[in-house]
Amino acid sequence: MTTNPDIVSSQKNDANPNYERRWLVLCIVAITQLTIVLDATIVNIALPQAQEDLGISDSGRAWVITAYALAFGALLLLGGRIADYWGRKRSFLVGMAGFAIASAIGGLAQEGYQLFAARAGQGVFAALLAPAALAILTTTFTDEKERAKAFGVFGAIAGGGAAVGLLLGGVLTEYANWRWCLLVNVPVAIVAAAAAIPLVKESKAEGDTRYDVPGAILVALGLGSLVYGFTEAGDGWSTLSTLSFIALGIVLLAAFVVVESRSPNPLLPLGVLLDRDRGSAYIGSAIVGAALLGGTLYLTFYFQIVLGFSPVIAGVASLPMTGGIMMTAAAASALMPRVGPKPLMAAGPVVSAIGLLLLAQIGVDTSYWTHVLPGVVLLGLGLGLLMVPMQNVALIGVADHDAGAASALVNAALQIGGALGTAVFTTIYTSAKSSYLSSNAAPVPPAGVPPEALASQTVPSDSELAALPEPIRNFVTSTIDYIFSAEVSGYAHAFAAAAIMVVLISPIVLVLVRARKTDLPAGDTPVHMG
Repeated sequence: MTTNPDIVSSQKNDANPNYERRWLVLCIVAITQLTIVLDATIVNIALPQAQEDLGISDSGRAWVITAYALAFGALLLLGGRIADYWGRKRSFLVGMAGFAIASAIGGLAQEGYQLFAARAGQGVFAALLAPAALAILTTTFTDEKERAKAFGVFGAIAGGGAAVGLLLGGVLTEYANWRWCLLVNVPVAIVAAAAAIPLVKESKAEGDTRYDVPGAILVALGLGSLVYGFTEAGDGWSTLSTLSFIALGIVLLAAFVVVESRSPNPLLPLGVLLDRDRGSAYIGSAIVGAALLGGTLYLTFYFQIVLGFSPVIAGVASLPMTGGIMMTAAAASALMPRVGPKPLMAAGPVVSAIGLLLLAQIGVDTSYWTHVLPGVVLLGLGLGLLMVPMQNVALIGVADHDAGAASALVNAALQIGGALGTAVFTTIYTSAKSSYLSSNAAPVPPAGVPPEALASQTVPSDSELAALPEPIRNFVTSTIDYIFSAEVSGYAHAFAAAAIMVVLISPIVLVLVRARKTDLPAGDTPVHMG
């Protein structure tokens, strides 16, 4: 006896409390996704001004990025479980409210540590909000054709939101204040929550709903200790603090693996992680996160501090990378059913590494159009070529019961890689900058000029510089060049390290990935983005 698919579809729709208002639900989820994706890029443009306003050190500023990525990545798997077990609508509303409150605290911060704490709070609630929103979307659209359209909108926002964040961050920072890059989340959250309360109906998973609390605690503490240890490496890799935190992180993560292997309801089923194909996708995702969130952070500082771009122009100058990602992501989606994932996953890192190596050749007076732009474009093209097949490989052979954990894990790896990468590249930047300053003599002040005549809190404009007496003007010009050269040395070393890290994905893929085009999951691949 055969089953009529139309009858099955109708039964699914009748059991779906959100089916009648599904397109309105999609609009609410889309707003949420846009908020989360915006937050990954909008703050980068505002960071130079926030650093100056709050007196954050060069080594400390990385925590604005790291705190968010670490909290988001470490708690994303737990957030998915909470959304399924506690209720998706309830988790969505709590996540949105918490995200808005943390954003408001960050926007009103008066000290650096307040901004760091607020960013961590954003990450905590984003880890609840993102999987809840995706779960609502997944359970609302049960028809395959409609689901394809819904996830097409969801994916487009995930890709385009980064570009919108770069532009919006530049506009808000330049014409309002950097604080609005965080405060803008508050009205958006109010609108989304107000719409969700009457429109979205509650749903939750049935069956075994026990939480893996020990696993959640161990993985959060282990990753936090590991990232903090890498951050402390700025004072030296052999210091007691660095070695202690890194060792503690490794021990806690090892304990997490042991707990997961014995847990009846693990936070992370180890079978999902240990498969050769999927393992390569998770490793690749972590390295991409390190390069994308960690390495490219210094593009913002190079544009605004060294090249003197305004926040708006800095945002525009970063857009070609996002455009490159979107372009090759579309191409990879079309090519993957024909050539399989392996060739694309092996080629993408090489293209990105070439782009990063071009960026590693920057100087104080480097032209954006002839040198920086090609590097930024190649970086984006390579990442787009890699990320689409990587996300598909992450779901190969995964049972339906573990599909949510597998799709969340690839994005958790992206965020954790970003947190670790930011810490590592900050250490590399700091060391390279210090090495330049110690290896090159600082300009000597002209004789007979009192020190107060040379003191300045800002880089003088061309007209102010021209008005100075020639000896002082020469000294100021030499000093600015000396300081900027040290900065650029730090940026270049970070880009070079990111290139080396990214290109390692190719041999990993060539050795581990065995998947062919016939092995890829059918249909659309929903993933947690952030």
